[in-house]
Amino acid sequence: MFKRLFWVSIGVCVGVVAVTKAQAYVKANTPDTARQLLLGPDQDHVTMRTLEGLVNEFNAARRAREAELNAKYSDGTN
Repeated sequence: MFKRLFWVSIGVCVGVVAVTKAQAYVKANTPDTARQLLLGPDQDHVTMRTLEGLVNEFNAARRAREAELNAKYSDGTN
């Protein structure tokens, strides 16, 4: 169990470093027009926008599933 947790955390860390390095490379070596196409107009907050999008998508899926389960198992006496 702890070995898996260790290796998963190592993989996450390596992934974060790789994405950070790739974004830095793109920022340094592409013209502004192409960079805006890839990263959007707000290039300094790409990571936060991505995380916010993931959290919003997760919450929407969670709410939809919760509503589905409530409709399926609720007896309507609320």
